Amino acid sequence: MPITSEDMKAALEAWGAGKVAISKAFEDGGIEAARKTAEAHIDAVYGYNMGPVLFKPTMASGDQTFRPTKDGALAYFVGHSDEYPLDAGFAIMGWRSMETVTSAEFTEGDVGMWMGWVKLTNKDGSVTTVDKSFGYKKDAEGVARVVLHHSSLPYQP
Repeated sequence: MPITSEDMKAALEAWGAGKVAISKAFEDGGIEAARKTAEAHIDAVYGYNMGPVLFKPTMASGDQTFRPTKDGALAYFVGHSDEYPLDAGFAIMGWRSMETVTSAEFTEGDVGMWMGWVKLTNKDGSVTTVDKSFGYKKDAEGVARVVLHHSSLPYQP
């Protein structure tokens, strides 16, 4: 099942919608609601069911810079983790929308890669722009899943 540009676009939109849903769940129901929403989002979008995901979050450091496990991703998205005490919860920051700006993409068979900017807008209207690279692989059901997620803040010379 070859991956297409449309598959990657849909996966990007699902990724952004998940961050908005997690933020709203946190605001409406607290950390347990956010955690439940985040777990469902990770299961729907990421490929942890296929093996480790090469995930380098924007705001992670030291021994916890990389998050190849679902538990590491969950801690990054919602915080409140004894195992990852420095995580503030990226996905509970009041996000309301996401826009992407594609730099380039590559597809080969059931694998696709996307690179560009992700612009997240919070409930106050502030926009955070992040440099992103996503790698996708289709699973047995034909769903394009994130298997590589690298994120960094734009370089400011």
